[in-house]
Amino acid sequence: MTSSPPSRLPRPPRPQGLLSRQSVAEMTARERARAVLDEGSFRELLGPFDRLESPWLPRQGIVPQSDDGVVIARGTFDGDRAVVAAIESAFQGGSMGEVSATKIACALDLARRDCNAGNTVRPILFLESGGVRLQEANLGLGAIAEIHAALVALRRLTPVVGVIAGPVGCFGGMSLAAALCTTLIVTREARLGMNGPEVIEQEAGITELDAADRRLVWSLIGGAQRHATGFADVLVDDHLPDVGRALREAFARGTPPRHRSADVDRYLARLHDLARTADGDAVASLTPDDLRAAWPREHTDDR
Repeated sequence: MTSSPPSRLPRPPRPQGLLSRQSVAEMTARERARAVLDEGSFRELLGPFDRLESPWLPRQGIVPQSDDGVVIARGTFDGDRAVVAAIESAFQGGSMGEVSATKIACALDLARRDCNAGNTVRPILFLESGGVRLQEANLGLGAIAEIHAALVALRRLTPVVGVIAGPVGCFGGMSLAAALCTTLIVTREARLGMNGPEVIEQEAGITELDAADRRLVWSLIGGAQRHATGFADVLVDDHLPDVGRALREAFARGTPPRHRSADVDRYLARLHDLARTADGDAVASLTPDDLRAAWPREHTDDR
């Protein structure tokens, strides 16, 4: 006599909250580009099968990557033509070499040509970079400067939106690229600064900044702090629909009458006021909350 099969247990409910979130920070560069574009519209330019590798890394005993750590994709975003440049932080910390930085600069330049021809393109940058690739220092810096020039030329014609989603963050010359974006979107996990905490500790000592103190680091240069002090325009949760919504709103706002990088005098006045109200020791001891009070956030619409 055979026993009857056990009854099938009911399927557990779909997880809600944290487990059901679509983390942008955990996506690869290619996954981010594909996820943000309209379904079925993703088309990669100069992808891995084109094998556009850095010629300099093998000479220094480093295995190159066939896309040099940058994904360039064309497609549509909410039905509009779009180009996405996404940096892969898993390759060389997202550092910019001659090839990778030139891919971004050329993508932005092609978008500018399309806009000048009356074909508006929505440029989206996923920025996860430690800055210039030291193995290609001069060539990388030159190509990063070309990104800056292409950004300034393109943002006159259409909003250029940058996104910093992951904990690698955006530093060095690429932090300047982030600052040049029309709108900069960050998550709480993001970091933004000219010098990374490890570089500061190495050059100035652990008494200046303990790079291992994650709470301190994020309180100074994390996404929430950078948003509160006005260096980032939009703070979102690390969730793909939230990032997509912020992108749509950024393009809907259009080009502001004045970009953040044009407000040099205002930023210099803030630094002057900060130095005038306290001596050197007091400035060095300012807390993140003190910085928020001394350097209050100003919305993109106010520029």
